[in-house]
This record gives sequence, structure tokens and C-alpha cells, in this order.
Amino acid sequence: MPRIYVHPLPVRIWHWINAAGFVAMLVTGFQIRYIGLFNLMSFRTAVVLHNWIGFVLIGNFFIWLVFYLFTDKIRVYHPELSPMKHFRASFRQAMFYGYGIFKGEPNPHHVSVYQKFNSMQSMSYQVIMLLLVPLQFYTGVLLWDVSRFSGMIDVLGGVRVVDTAHVLIFIFFAGFIPMHIYLATLGHTRIAHIKSMLTGYEEVEDEHSVGG
Repeated sequence: MPRIYVHPLPVRIWHWINAAGFVAMLVTGFQIRYIGLFNLMSFRTAVVLHNWIGFVLIGNFFIWLVFYLFTDKIRVYHPELSPMKHFRASFRQAMFYGYGIFKGEPNPHHVSVYQKFNSMQSMSYQVIMLLLVPLQFYTGVLLWDVSRFSGMIDVLGGVRVVDTAHVLIFIFFAGFIPMHIYLATLGHTRIAHIKSMLTGYEEVEDEHSVGG
């Protein structure tokens, strides 16, 4: 089966640091938020770990941002499709995930170097990486030192508003990560996509998928 190189080493390193970090943030976040239900660690330990891992993820995010802004790989997030074609491709992909895959229909998306994401992924990842992740980091930093950032917190409506935004996005990621893992198992084998994020190479089902 032919292979193409779609995940450069910096992206793979960023991905696994990000994955481990977000899981750790969810675990410590649950411990902090629902202290009466979980007893994995002390409250103080959870807070310290949550803060330090958060700053590591912020640094990791800027590494991702600089890599994509200053290389041609930014094209994977901006498919060369008109809005209508992009919408139709997203609809076909949604139908595949919700119906076609259970009937053994082929995936409508064909991976290439600059189209490793299908239309749904490219749209979703842009919202996540350019809106939700920065917003989560921003609200997290404000909550990290409420006294220092009290002026900005007041402008935004107070601690309760900032905390609510932080928790709502936290809940989103708590649901997104299991869904992301599930979708990662939908390749031609259950570990094909996971393997590609380790090796960088994606196996394609036919010769016509190779290119970019």
C-alpha cells in the first residue's frame, strides 16, 4: 500500500505533547472543580500541576502557530475550495461518518500532502485551534492570578463570567478528546491514523490519493 508523508516531525512532537497535556489538564481540572467526587491528588497538587502544565501548553501552542504561519503547511487548514464546494464536501463527510461508514462505503476524502484533513476537520480544527484553545488559555491565565488581572476580569464581567467560560470550554474538550480518539480509529485499520501520527506516513488506499 503506497504511503505519503503528511505529518512532519515538529507537528508530531507538538501533537503528542498537546495530547498528554490536555489529558493531564482534564484530570487536574476535574480534581479542582469536583474535589468532593475525586481523590486522585490533593487540591494544592492539582492546582500546581494544572497551572504548570497550562503554561507548557501555551508555549507548545505558539510553537504550532509559528510552524504553520511560516511554512507552506498552513495550506492543510485552507483547502482550495469555494465556500459552496467546502459545504458540500463537509456534508458528504458528515453523511459518511453518520451513515456510510456503517454500510462499508468508501471515505469520500482522499488524503494528500496538502489535504490531510477532510473538509469537516479543516473547519473544526480552525475553530478549535484559533478560537477555543486561545480563549481557554486566556481565561486560564486570568484565573491563575485573579488579583493581578482583576482589571481585565472586571471588564469581562467578573470572575464568575471568566470561570464559566473556562469551565464550558473545559467541558467541550472533555467530550472532544474521546470523540477525537474514536475518529482516529476510522482509518483502513483501527490504528492506521494513530500509526501515521507516530511515523509521519499515511497509508493511502490507491495510487490516485498520492500527491500534493
